[in-house]
Amino acid sequence: MDLQQMRYVVAIAETGSFTRAAARNFVVQSALSHQVAALERELGVKLFVRSSRQVQLTKAGEAFLPHARAALEAADRARDEAAAADGAVRGKLRIGFIPTLTAVDLPALLRECRSRFPELTLEARVSNSEEMIQEVRGGTLDVAFLGLLHGTPVEGVAVRELNRDTLAAVLHEEHPLARRKRLSLKDLADEAFADFPRTSAGRKQSDAAFARAGVERQVAYELGSIELTRELIVNGLAVTLLPSRHAARLAGVVVVPLKEETARHEYLIWDRLNPSPAARAFTGLVGEVTGNG
Repeated sequence: MDLQQMRYVVAIAETGSFTRAAARNFVVQSALSHQVAALERELGVKLFVRSSRQVQLTKAGEAFLPHARAALEAADRARDEAAAADGAVRGKLRIGFIPTLTAVDLPALLRECRSRFPELTLEARVSNSEEMIQEVRGGTLDVAFLGLLHGTPVEGVAVRELNRDTLAAVLHEEHPLARRKRLSLKDLADEAFADFPRTSAGRKQSDAAFARAGVERQVAYELGSIELTRELIVNGLAVTLLPSRHAARLAGVVVVPLKEETARHEYLIWDRLNPSPAARAFTGLVGEVTGNG
């Protein structure tokens, strides 16, 4: 049994096809099939049930698959740790971030990361804070940038605070409230709001602020896009609450501070117990860039 055979099994399971698995691994299908058959003979079990339309794992294959994945991850980690001990940062870094991130200039940070660690493969995707905490705990993300209300517990991961901000009202330039120096949440009670989906941390922050103020509001538009939210505001269809530093970047809107206390913190999180060399290098770079090492 060798690692390449395990890679083939994982690829077949993920693609549902010997042909697609062979293409993913840049080998001819006959070579891949030969290696899988050899592995099945060694194990004494069939890993796949083949038909003209699909390939499915047997019960033995389902039992084998997670251990094959773990073995491949361990081999990759061993390679990356050996390279790191020799001064090189290699492997893959999976980064999660909130859409309203202001603590760092993410494109500039990624550019600097690629410049310093050219052998490192970067993957970045937007998500919500609560999901990213779970993903870092579960090992499907290496690092993540979060935005949470002050006092929200972040457990089971390493945490570094990067930034503090407050929520602000974001309005159309001609909105009757746009000339106010400050607004209370009660002032906004009758407005149509655009906000994040209700399961997201950003939405929960706004909901919590209104709940503390004893104010009910109407969320007319649930959106995952800041740009679409901005378009609704620019067209006079909605208002919203956003972190003030992020809101200040948006064109064609007016940002008005709130009277209520709505402290919001941004954090960087990573695996507390066993961070990868890539995660260690990245968190060090973030500390250098932000001065929060």
